[in-house]
Parts: sequence; C-alpha cells; structure tokens
Amino acid sequence: MRTQDRLSAPGTEFRDFMTQWPTGVTVITTDDGSAPAGCTVNAMMSLSVRPPTLLVSLATGSGTLEAIRRTRLFGVSVLCSQQSDLCGRFATGTQADRFRDVPTHVVSGVPLLADAAAAMVCDLRDELVYGDHALLVGMPLWHDVDTTSAPLVLHQRAFRALD
Repeated sequence: MRTQDRLSAPGTEFRDFMTQWPTGVTVITTDDGSAPAGCTVNAMMSLSVRPPTLLVSLATGSGTLEAIRRTRLFGVSVLCSQQSDLCGRFATGTQADRFRDVPTHVVSGVPLLADAAAAMVCDLRDELVYGDHALLVGMPLWHDVDTTSAPLVLHQRAFRALD
C-alpha cells in the first residue's frame, strides 16, 4: 500500500517511514561504578574514518545517557541474529532487569554483551542535544569483531536474516 499524503501525524508517520530503513541493533552500555547501565539503540553509524569516530543517538531522558555523561566511556555491542531477545530486554525495564543473567565481559570498566557480532569501547568526545535525543560522538579505544556471526537486522518492525 502506498501513501503520498503530507505528514498529518508526524511522530507516527515518521516512525512508519523509518521502518523502511533496515538497521542493525546495538546495545549501548557503561558502568558508573554504582551499577551497569545499558539500552537498545539502532541509531548508530560511522561518523569518520580519520579520526575513527562513531555516532550513537540516545533519548535525553535515558538513564544510560546520564551514566555515560558521568563515565565519559561507552560500549557498543552489535547484536548477532541469535540475540533478538536482548533487543526488547534492553529497551524496557529497570537497569538491573536488563543485565540480570546476561553474560558480559568488561573492557576498560565498560560491560559488553558476550557473543555479540562485534563490540567496541569508546571515549565520549562530544555531545549534541537535538529534540528529544542526544547524539554522542565516540572515539574507539578497543574493538572485537566475530566475522562468523550474522548481525541482528530490524526492518518493518521485524527481525530479518541477511541472505
């Protein structure tokens, strides 16, 4: 079904538009010394190769964002296709519930999800708040990639396999 109307309900229709853009799924994490914090993020991208930097977007009301602001470090775990349950888990509930019984390993004080397709620890270099989200610029300090693992892909509100 095609629609060509102007945006009458910008929030809903904008989200509908964005579901046509397939994205990977990541979990952004940190630990400010009191407890680990993390949330699901699909707005992550390479910003620059020279210097190597990436960009992630978190809601301004996010407890994970507040913890990252304190630590100035964050982890990015790119979920693999077998980790779809973690996508929903890190999108809702308390921070304690998100990490309960989830295997992690710690690099430079940052918890990373075990068995992720790729993982990176970043130093927070800059932040720009726009609307209800903050764009975080991170410079990689450490990374690991599992080239045998397929990433989790979200398209039209469903998880998809890469062919």
